[in-house]
Amino acid sequence: MRQRIHNVLNHKMYDSAMIVIILASLLPLVFRHQNDVLRAVDRITVIIFAIDYLLRWFVSGLSDGKSAARAMLLYPATPMAIIDLLSILPSIVLINPAFKAFRILRLIRALRVFRIIRYSKNIQILINVFRTQKQSLMAVGCLAVGYVFVSALVMFQIEPGTFERFYDAIYWATVSLTTVGYGDIFATTDVGRFITMLSAFMGIAIVALPAGIITAGYMNEIENNKKQ
Repeated sequence: MRQRIHNVLNHKMYDSAMIVIILASLLPLVFRHQNDVLRAVDRITVIIFAIDYLLRWFVSGLSDGKSAARAMLLYPATPMAIIDLLSILPSIVLINPAFKAFRILRLIRALRVFRIIRYSKNIQILINVFRTQKQSLMAVGCLAVGYVFVSALVMFQIEPGTFERFYDAIYWATVSLTTVGYGDIFATTDVGRFITMLSAFMGIAIVALPAGIITAGYMNEIENNKKQ
């Protein structure tokens, strides 16, 4: 019985159906005021999520060969199980009128979108890319963080009138490095403007690096899946 349920839960049609249900469950969150239809959609989808959660808990361990008792004991602590539970509990709590004022619970329900990770093969491929390319991505991340810190430190020293707090300099460096440029904080001296231009050019290179790494890794994963 556990094997049959496991096969159903990992079927492509079940994945597609769950993606539709997840998207439907997000519908009540885009409206500020709830009506009977939206509340019904939320309750029905939550019931489906709860059943899915319990079934996955019941069949845990079949895919990786762990013993049923050990797998069922550890399953609630797995990342996807935590996301599943957090996407369900807020709706259950909000049934009680005493909790209607806690709007943060509505925000937590937005975590349902992360349930798609389990059912989308393309997202699974992206996760594998991040796993295989994590060393390269971490190197680029360290380069970006280091440059942000150094450029912020320089600007904090040469333009004390513009940047009253070091946090303001960090904010400026991040915005400049990503070439967003909101314009709410900007350099006023010639040296500061030169550093801003340098930061923008560096940002183009640093932002392009992870994009190339992820694209190359994604193509490799697709080729490996074709071979398998």
